[in-house]
Amino acid sequence: MGSPKKDQNKGFFSAMTSGLSLFGNAMHRSVNGLLGYEGVEVINPEGGKEDAEEEAHRGRWKQEKRESYWKMMHKYIGSDVTSMVTLPVLIFEPMTMLQKIAELMEYSYLLDQADECEDPYLRLVYASSWAISVYHAYQRTWKPFNPIIGETYEMVNHGGITFISEQVSHHPPMSAGHAENEHFTYDVTSKLKTKFLGNSLDVYPVGRTRVTLKRDGVVLDLVPPPTKVNNLIFGRTWVDSPGEMIMTNLTTGDKVVLYFQPCGWFGAGRYEVDGYVYNAAEEPKILMTGKWNESMSYQPCDMEGEPLQGTELKEVWHVADTPKNDKFQFTYFAHKINSFDTAPKKLLASDSRLRPDRFALEKGDLSKAGSEKSRLEERQRAEKRTREGKGHQFTPRWFDLTDEISATPWGDLEIYSFNGKYTEHRATVDSSDSIDEVDMASIEFNPWQYGNLSTE
Repeated sequence: MGSPKKDQNKGFFSAMTSGLSLFGNAMHRSVNGLLGYEGVEVINPEGGKEDAEEEAHRGRWKQEKRESYWKMMHKYIGSDVTSMVTLPVLIFEPMTMLQKIAELMEYSYLLDQADECEDPYLRLVYASSWAISVYHAYQRTWKPFNPIIGETYEMVNHGGITFISEQVSHHPPMSAGHAENEHFTYDVTSKLKTKFLGNSLDVYPVGRTRVTLKRDGVVLDLVPPPTKVNNLIFGRTWVDSPGEMIMTNLTTGDKVVLYFQPCGWFGAGRYEVDGYVYNAAEEPKILMTGKWNESMSYQPCDMEGEPLQGTELKEVWHVADTPKNDKFQFTYFAHKINSFDTAPKKLLASDSRLRPDRFALEKGDLSKAGSEKSRLEERQRAEKRTREGKGHQFTPRWFDLTDEISATPWGDLEIYSFNGKYTEHRATVDSSDSIDEVDMASIEFNPWQYGNLSTE
């Protein structure tokens, strides 16, 4: 864990930001001419520059597949490859992007605590720790499936939450999500943007995340850091998120600014997060420190950012135990998300759990997963041709496109809002006594029966 006493002379803030000087060293360990491929960058997060060539021969790819994949992908260097490239299921995990959104809810009790907290600064400690907590799960190096347009994911039976997400656009790929319990509402519009760099991928979280705490009506806005996926083809794939996370209380102007330290040589600084909670006058009130894959702690501080005399560092979040030797590095909560234990009564046929390619991959059948993925993608293209031939547009079922355009550090974003129809739908279903028990696994995946796909 990072320590607030890193440098007594320079103060916590100066010592914290000095770690950024490692960024250039860690991110430029190129192996030029590696195996005949110019400009391939290979990074060993546990080593130095001299370890890069040895690292290049490691990883999940066999040599012949690695070379074949490189030949297919090198023409896309510098491009956004979010949805333009068909990728082999070998690199996928049995989960979709809609389910990845739901992974933010694992430690939702932190938002409950934020809602119950009367201290405005400690409230931001709880809420920002919630935002950080998901990064332990996001370090998985497998790619989730892109959702089919109209696909959904529902979740109940966790922290009193009702959760719904929906794929609201195919080009560009966009998702919207809504979660709610007695303490908070959560709303997100997500449109990931990527840049393929040969052996790495920059992921920019173009999106808007808002949390409303119900007791006082406080609205929190979250801007996360970008993510870099290293060693996609050559070497062992690993993930880093160097940069700044900002959570702002839009009601009061208070905010928390946290710095995700980049990985330096021999792992220096990897996972470390440090920063402060500031009041509306931008005066530091609480320092925060920890590792995004382990825990976060906080301590009151003075105007110089130094710990207050007579106070101590207190842990606010600690990562839960995880399964040992899990094939996809899933957490217990990720397995829960994939199960029908968190599914509501009368699950929508558009739910991600029902995707045949996802299910086949979960069972270890890569051949069937690949063929089912191709079949779904072709059906989606056919549905689009039919829709466009009739002059129709797709309209999401549970979210509405608004006139609002939100500016993000990585581009403008069209905002989708939760329209409340899902709440009405669930109330009707849950109050009905006439619903027969069904084997949810037997429901045929069909996102095309929802939304305005074939009619005006």
